[in-house]
Amino acid sequence: METIDAIVLGIIQGLTEFLPVSSSGHLELGKAILGDNSLPKESLLFTVVLHFATALSTIVIFRKDILEIIKDVLKFQWNENLQFVVKIIVSMIPAAIVGVFFEEQLEQLFGGNIVLVGFMLIITAILLFLADKAKDTNKKVSYKNAFVIGIAQAIAMLPGISRSGATISTSVLLGNDKSKAARFSFLMVVPLIFGKIAKDILGGELTYDSANFSTLGIGFIAAFVSGLFACTWMIKLVKQSKLSYFAIYCILVGITAVIWSFL
Repeated sequence: METIDAIVLGIIQGLTEFLPVSSSGHLELGKAILGDNSLPKESLLFTVVLHFATALSTIVIFRKDILEIIKDVLKFQWNENLQFVVKIIVSMIPAAIVGVFFEEQLEQLFGGNIVLVGFMLIITAILLFLADKAKDTNKKVSYKNAFVIGIAQAIAMLPGISRSGATISTSVLLGNDKSKAARFSFLMVVPLIFGKIAKDILGGELTYDSANFSTLGIGFIAAFVSGLFACTWMIKLVKQSKLSYFAIYCILVGITAVIWSFL
């Protein structure tokens, strides 16, 4: 993989992890356009590094919230922060089940399935349109809501379904406060990313023999920096009810991807 390709894919990952346009879908499209011929193992390693970068950018943005949560967890005080942790755990259940029992089936959907990505982006657009029309409230995410949002996150494992778009839209459509919905959406994915990375490392899924560490480092930096920008921007956009702009974008890219696949 060339340096410029690593930068482009890193920026794509950093922006699309938080913006509701599907990071996995855009990475697939980016690899197809750039003609990425990496071996599956090498491509997996690069993807893991990019996801690690965006997870770290999330931690940086929400560092104050995370520190407060950790302090309260260590004190075992049954307050709002500890309840938030339990809700995060509840939200992880659907994605964890899908990841453990259907990992092979999911992996078969990646690797240049541009038609699927296109149609899933269109579905993402519909969700965003619906969420943008929802009224804002002061309602907090409940335990039941957390599980339903977790189901949306599990469905978003499909390439082309935006994780942030699906989880934020689901949360807002359930009547939750938009800013709280964005905060919950971004924080709920961090444990899953680190869990997936740990699983791949311990399971021997990743190979480092032929890895180009300079390229990995460049991709990491690009994803981390663009992730910081996108996360901050997305929180503001959700509050201002401007998701419809991304819905239009997803429709255009989705239709283009479907047409591209038949050319």
